[in-house]
Amino acid sequence: MLILHEGLKKKPYRDTVGKLTIGVGRNLDDIGITVDESMVLLANDIREKRGELSYYLDFFEQLDQVRQEVLIDMCFMGIGNLLEFKKMLAALEVRDFEKAAEEMLESKWASQVKGRSIMLAGMMVTGKYPLNP
Repeated sequence: MLILHEGLKKKPYRDTVGKLTIGVGRNLDDIGITVDESMVLLANDIREKRGELSYYLDFFEQLDQVRQEVLIDMCFMGIGNLLEFKKMLAALEVRDFEKAAEEMLESKWASQVKGRSIMLAGMMVTGKYPLNP
């Protein structure tokens, strides 16, 4: 009955009183989402990004977990945008991780995400997760 009355919307919209809403009447302005709901969305997003990367990059599955996770993280900019990193991807294909990291840091993306790019480039070079400060 709630789906009948509220509808089911997969994208956010403004309800009749102007509240940002999604799904079956979920008021994002006042209620938001829970941590558990955030984690479900994140797991779904990671699964989708991993599938896209496996589909578009022949070598993705041969990379170690850390470097796969770097690409998954970068893929949040959109697979189309990531595929524009042609020199980085060419370096990855031949396992030249230092060149791949260099290409990451010389991109417009690096200036937009700042510290994130430095961390990810370090992970690309070393194949290791950064130590927590």
